[in-house]
Amino acid sequence: MKNNLYFIFFLITFSVITQKKDSQIILIKNVEIFDGINQQTIIGNILIEGNKISKISKSNISSTSKDVLVIDGEGKFVMPGMIDAHTHIGMEGIPMGSATVDWGTANIISTQAAKHRLLHGFTTLRNMGGNAIPLAKQIDKGTVPGPRIYPSGAFISQSGGHGDFDNITAVPRTSDNLSYSERQGIAAIADGTDQVLKRTREQLRQGATQIKLMAGGGIGSSYDPIDVTQYSLEEFKAAVLATDNFGTYVAVHAYTPRAIQIAIEAGVKTIEHGHLMDEETAKIMAEKGVWLSIQPFMIEEQNDYLIGSPSREKRDYVYGHTDEVYKIAKTYKVKTAWGTDLTGKQKIDRRNDLSRLIGLKKWFSPYEALKMVTSTNAEMLRLSGPRNPYQEGNLGELTEGSYADLIIINGNPMKEFDLLNNPEENFLLIMKDGKVYKNSLNDMKFDTTL
Repeated sequence: MKNNLYFIFFLITFSVITQKKDSQIILIKNVEIFDGINQQTIIGNILIEGNKISKISKSNISSTSKDVLVIDGEGKFVMPGMIDAHTHIGMEGIPMGSATVDWGTANIISTQAAKHRLLHGFTTLRNMGGNAIPLAKQIDKGTVPGPRIYPSGAFISQSGGHGDFDNITAVPRTSDNLSYSERQGIAAIADGTDQVLKRTREQLRQGATQIKLMAGGGIGSSYDPIDVTQYSLEEFKAAVLATDNFGTYVAVHAYTPRAIQIAIEAGVKTIEHGHLMDEETAKIMAEKGVWLSIQPFMIEEQNDYLIGSPSREKRDYVYGHTDEVYKIAKTYKVKTAWGTDLTGKQKIDRRNDLSRLIGLKKWFSPYEALKMVTSTNAEMLRLSGPRNPYQEGNLGELTEGSYADLIIINGNPMKEFDLLNNPEENFLLIMKDGKVYKNSLNDMKFDTTL
């Protein structure tokens, strides 16, 4: 009986603590608010209850709660947490060819990369291949810190395609001869409509929010020149059928007009990369509302590929078309999202993610770039429909009812865009889901007077 009473007391105490934590109220006062949508900012206050923004006002905000955590923004600039629309979080900070690296090691490093990305102001990632589903689940559970993740599950690729990481001697291939990357859920080799349908359904079964297929040649892969087209119209349609039935969509890795156009004909919703796109293809994308999820690859970036290697040549060829494709996309008003596509030897403490953000200033105003990495990217994420794991509020914007994902910045990136490239000094406060992960602005204090 005594033990039962102790147990009941524990449950009541735990319940009270949990309720208090879940119902925490935070007031951020005196900040310049960029809502992620409109260019015009306001000076005001933001009230956060739990994990949502409950009120935004130019006037003082009052609350009936006795325990309000007050943060004085001191007039600093606040914006939504940023969204990276094309990541491979499990492949950041490890060498190229990571699909054959011990996956236990890769998982450990990916948790470090996730924390690092959060502290760089990225509160949401869209993972476009590699097995990030377990990491996404653990972040949501609070086991490890990191951004929200929209995982695609394994890359789905034809034999010899951009997702075929197996050894060159691993042919002829048999059904019981899965590669290490396949066994770990990093890649899935599928040839023919039946296999594509099955592998797509497997990723959806595991919790993928969208599906990623390889439609053409890639830079870091061994067996496919950039110009090759991968998968047939029928194979793409098999994947699209499976995702349509599941309420979500297919994204494809593609550079060339032919690869892009075949995928669009089959019904895919987003083209990842697209750097060799021509004007005819841009017109088709604009007419059909297909998204271009592109990265501002710059030829002067550090090159991890050996001089004279096929990957080095492919990389330089693709990067050399970045300027042209952005201009084409802008001319034809193609829906454009932004991502980093970081993989390989990037050290986790290097600012590649933010330097690629700063690269947008070559084609966009600071406002256009900030909107792209917040509310515009969030719009594309909503293509996941009912598979969207974050439907209870909006991402990428600071509006009433939206998730409390935000950054307070020392300076105004609308006027000084480059200051985003120094998050350690300039990101004063980082919040995700109503929880503060960094605060160098001031000491937070409980207050009852608002």
